[in-house]
Amino acid sequence: MKVEASVKNLEWLAKLMDSQFRIPGTNIKFGLDALIGLIPGIGDVTSFIISGMMLSVLAKNGASGFVLARMTLNIILDALIGSIPILGDIFDIGFRANERNLKLMREHYFEGRHKGSALKVIIPLLLLLFIILGCIAWLSYEFISWLIHTL
Repeated sequence: MKVEASVKNLEWLAKLMDSQFRIPGTNIKFGLDALIGLIPGIGDVTSFIISGMMLSVLAKNGASGFVLARMTLNIILDALIGSIPILGDIFDIGFRANERNLKLMREHYFEGRHKGSALKVIIPLLLLLFIILGCIAWLSYEFISWLIHTL
């Protein structure tokens, strides 16, 4: 089956990116994502592209909009937080976006989970975004009001 071959091919890539190596004397695993993330700019973009390629394979194999949206959210979160120097590299070691996405992929294709529309993911995110933007607008208004009254 084409899906099984695709999943098998992506398993080694997810392991390479997220947990190929172990810090001696510990159970802490990390992959190339954490290592190439140490290169400012280039490393995070490279990790983002590799994760995007994995997502593309799933889309071509008929993954549902829901699972693709959840995976995209993992990739974006990994890219945003991963781009913060030092903290982002520590986050990459713990978050392991590619392995999370691989788990979602297995659950989708082999267990029949995560079916349906991406709206279940997108609508809550849009609501959160509107709340954040509303708070920023309110804080900006309050700051400008304060600034005008103090001058």
